[in-house]
Formats: sequence, structure tokens, C-alpha cells
Amino acid sequence: MSDNRDLLAFVSARLDEEQQIAERAGAGSWRCPPDLPGEVHEAIGAVAFSPRNQGFDHHIAYQNPAQTLRRIETARILLSEYAEVAALDTDRPTHDFPSGRAVGLGFVVRQMAAEHAGHPGFKAAWLPRFTR
Repeated sequence: MSDNRDLLAFVSARLDEEQQIAERAGAGSWRCPPDLPGEVHEAIGAVAFSPRNQGFDHHIAYQNPAQTLRRIETARILLSEYAEVAALDTDRPTHDFPSGRAVGLGFVVRQMAAEHAGHPGFKAAWLPRFTR
């Protein structure tokens, strides 16, 4: 179970970091005004970023702080669900519902951790068990 607690703590810490970044960016929604190509505006109308390229501007606007915070909230729910059954997430689970739930949620949490594989605290043992 120790590794699973470490996995939970690692993913939770990455979410905390991302949340702090989104909150420092204003925690609001961004948009691309159709009449101002290349600009990204905050809800109050100020330009948040002006890359002068519509491909960049729409991507940046989609990654707005409010969207990031919603995604983090969803991820925290998944972490909470996994925490309830993390001890059952083993290499050789039994064939019952709680173990299946643990392995399935564990796969999701391992995928979340894998997004941060370049972080110095990441452990290769956390890589998802089911890969193509």
C-alpha cells in the first residue's frame, strides 16, 4: 500500500501546483474575440495574451484558469475514489468488484501520474500496467 499512498500524494501535489498556477492567473475564463484575431481576453476584457496566431490563441483560451480548475476538481474526485480502494490495487487482484474497482481507478490515477513522468519525484513503477 505504501507505493499507492506515494502515488496518491504525488498526483495530489501536482494538482496542487497546477491549481496554484491557475489561481495566480486569475481563475477566470478566457476567450478569443472573433473581431480581434490573435488575442485572448479575460472576462473583464483585458488582453491576457496576444500571440498573433489564431492556432495559438484558441489553444491558450481553451486552457484558461477556470477550465483548469474544473479539470482539477474532477481529478480530485477520482483520487478520492481511488484512495478508498488503493490497498486493493495490486499486481494480482482478486476477482471481485472492489478489487476490479481498485485496479480500474488505479489505472486512471497512474495515467494522471504519467502526465508528470519528467518530474523528479515520479517513479517508473507508477507507469500504467496496461499499455498498448
